[in-house]
Amino acid sequence: MATSANPSRDDFAAMLDEQLGGAEGGFEGRVVKGTVTAIENGMAIIDVGLKSEGRVNLKEFERGEDDHNLEVGSEVEVFVDRVENADGEAMLSRDRARREAAWDKLESEYGEGKRVEGRIFGRVKGGFTVDLDGAVAFLPGSQVDIRPVRDVAPLMDVPQPFQILKMDRRRGNIVVSRRAVLEETRAEQRSELIDKLAEGQITDGVVKNITDYGAFVDLGGIDGLLHVTDMSYKRVNHPSEVIEIGQTVTVQIIRINAETQRISLGMKQLESDPWEGVGAKYPVGAKVSGQVTNITEYGAFVELEPGIEGLVHVSEMSWTKKNVHPGKIVSTSQEVEVMVLEVDSEKRRISLGLKQAQRNPWEEFAEKHPVGSTVQGEVKNATEFGLFIGLPGDVDGMVHMSDIAWGISGEDALALHRKGEEVEAVVLDVDTDKERISLGMKQLEKGAPAEGGPAGSLRRGEVVTVTVLEVRDGGLEVQVGDDGATGFIKRSDLGRDRDEQRPDRFQTGQKVDAMVTGFDRSKKPNFSIKAYQIAEEKQAVEQYGSADSGASLGDILGAALKGEDEKK
Repeated sequence: MATSANPSRDDFAAMLDEQLGGAEGGFEGRVVKGTVTAIENGMAIIDVGLKSEGRVNLKEFERGEDDHNLEVGSEVEVFVDRVENADGEAMLSRDRARREAAWDKLESEYGEGKRVEGRIFGRVKGGFTVDLDGAVAFLPGSQVDIRPVRDVAPLMDVPQPFQILKMDRRRGNIVVSRRAVLEETRAEQRSELIDKLAEGQITDGVVKNITDYGAFVDLGGIDGLLHVTDMSYKRVNHPSEVIEIGQTVTVQIIRINAETQRISLGMKQLESDPWEGVGAKYPVGAKVSGQVTNITEYGAFVELEPGIEGLVHVSEMSWTKKNVHPGKIVSTSQEVEVMVLEVDSEKRRISLGLKQAQRNPWEEFAEKHPVGSTVQGEVKNATEFGLFIGLPGDVDGMVHMSDIAWGISGEDALALHRKGEEVEAVVLDVDTDKERISLGMKQLEKGAPAEGGPAGSLRRGEVVTVTVLEVRDGGLEVQVGDDGATGFIKRSDLGRDRDEQRPDRFQTGQKVDAMVTGFDRSKKPNFSIKAYQIAEEKQAVEQYGSADSGASLGDILGAALKGEDEKK
């Protein structure tokens, strides 16, 4: 039986547990206070009341501000990893003690959304390590600053505030952000600065950054956007043409968006507006000179003066060149003369015409080549209804298929000509409003109808003597007299009887009598021997016999022929 003088093993264990915090709580895994008994070989010997002392590396005391004056007799808090190791010493850690205390504090501050102070002390993959008074946190590279930071050296080992984004004590993970603190501070500063600014206010700023669409100007802690269209009334292709980084500029505050805290700035608003009185300066119909500044698919912009530009639509660029890209008519920086077509001061638009500043080529052609005059040109195109001829003045005229040649069909006449061929034609009509010129080629042929009506003096029903010019399967090509109108006698009109309707019974140069039966669309006469025979027979019946006389047709015609002989 154990006594107080000779305690048993169980009595000794109970007293030890009581001294170390009780059997239930245990001693290992707790933060306890200890006393530094010695400092030797870079280690601090610390007595925490165990049967043996523990050793702690002096490097673990370098980060804590309270540990800088460590000496023998100093009281410090340490974390007991194990009561006894293989060498019989207690395993202690100052870092773990500081970390445990820091975690308790950080969890409280994280729950309240407070900022915490820390130091960036190392670089790891994807970011940096931060000491939060003993607890090590991860700072992602994207959370270091609002803008990418190339050199982080000035931020290392400097006490600064951080915002805890995420904590997991079980895994020992803490993620912090320096950017969130900067953005919050910046937002507060922006709100204070915006309250001091007002729309219409004129202020100075420094150009911080230039983009393709404008520039960001620092107004003393807050940035405003100076859009490229608000830099000058004249056309600005790129902001660098007007300003440069670091330049101090005077701007006017155009608009402030309280919700997004965005500020729009302008420079041209401080200049006089060139569009004031533009209607009186550039009246409709006036011819002015300008420089081509920009070319698009739908037209070209012409600068009349700095800040005043007008558009020449593609339809107003040339009298003769249709469906052509504007770049093939004018070029950038070219000086051109244009006519003012329309002015809209409110919308700041001026419509210009390039072709109107030049003379209408159809009017000029009509003056130089009146109707009836002869012109010469090249066949530019052949269509199913006629030929297009290139004429002086860069205009085209059209010869309808019916006006190409006498005596043949339009399709056959078109086949006689090819693209690139030089031809002569007569001007039949010029319509300057519709930009059309009508030409005729057959009117230059020998035997063309004279002026004054269809086929000159020929009339429907008139009997004339014609000369056979050509014998065809379908009929005869004939001409009145030696230089009269040419026409055609169809096969069915060569005689009353079928035997007489054979073209091969006629010869070239043979003269025959025929009646004018009509005119085609090109005013070319049509002749008929058959109609002439029928008319002649009808006249003989009326003059030499009647239906009741009983005379035969041979008797009547014989009398008619005898009468004709007597007249001769």
